[in-house]
Amino acid sequence: MKIAILDDYQDTVRSLQCFGKLAGHEVTIWNDHLQDTERLAERLRESEALVLIRERTQIRAALLERLPRLRLISQRSVWPHIDVAACSRLGIVVSSNMHAGTPSYATAEMTWALILAAARRIAQQVAALKAGRWQGGGEIGNTLRGKVLGVYGYGRIGQVVAGYGRAFGMQVQVWGRNAARAKASADGYTVASSKEAFFSDCDVITLHMRLVDATRGIVTGADLARMKPTAIFVNTSRAGLVAPGTLAEALRKGRPGRAAVDVYEEEPVLGGAHPLLAMNEVVCTPHLGYVTREEYEVQFADIFDQVVAYAAGRPIHVVNPEVLSK
Repeated sequence: MKIAILDDYQDTVRSLQCFGKLAGHEVTIWNDHLQDTERLAERLRESEALVLIRERTQIRAALLERLPRLRLISQRSVWPHIDVAACSRLGIVVSSNMHAGTPSYATAEMTWALILAAARRIAQQVAALKAGRWQGGGEIGNTLRGKVLGVYGYGRIGQVVAGYGRAFGMQVQVWGRNAARAKASADGYTVASSKEAFFSDCDVITLHMRLVDATRGIVTGADLARMKPTAIFVNTSRAGLVAPGTLAEALRKGRPGRAAVDVYEEEPVLGGAHPLLAMNEVVCTPHLGYVTREEYEVQFADIFDQVVAYAAGRPIHVVNPEVLSK
């Protein structure tokens, strides 16, 4: 099969051990990001299978209709970026392993790295040291022990982050859906009395939920305004969970006092063109939550198994099974 792999920014995929699963196939890897429909269609016009890295490229009907040879899209996790209905209409199988029950420890670790970086002003101190100043990064940092860690969304990743908070001697509070709150209570964590109390009481708040219609903009400007001026807001999930523009506005008003973010409304962010990047009180990273060699090995092993299974005539993890009858 002719296979195209998009958005491998760091040219990592070919170096993975699991890449050997595609031996015997013709594989083309693209390291840049391209969203223009016409140019993408030209790039992918001979492709029979398309491998996606999470949600980096939008795959919509206008593109799919220009790819007559495409028969398979293989990826891992959720698929809001794929027009599945168009795929079904065009006879394209979408395979995606949802890895139920397996948390992304890489994302949980990245969350904790950002919490520490924001609390101790690490990025600012590194920049000051490189500029020739000793302990000259501005505001002094804070200890986390004894502080209140708020985990908004108690799913697979949120549970791991809560455990890290407990290990650091923090008081952990949880907010989320009824089922999440019940699970957190059963695990021995404090459940906030209300969403308002959650945002008011916590010293660090970190988001851990999927972006779906029900959660889009779930964090409002009013929520952020309730946070302490010393509090830290962390987002390693999806930017769309926060109402557009409200985080930058809230930071300018001083509540919360700091933020650490790994996700943005439009990605990739190039040329430094994002308001949060200009704020000294924010630590920004380029969506690195799941980007580790170990995590890639796990994810791409699944993705490539789906390709191999399709090539053998036995598709697995099919999102749109109705297409199999065509």
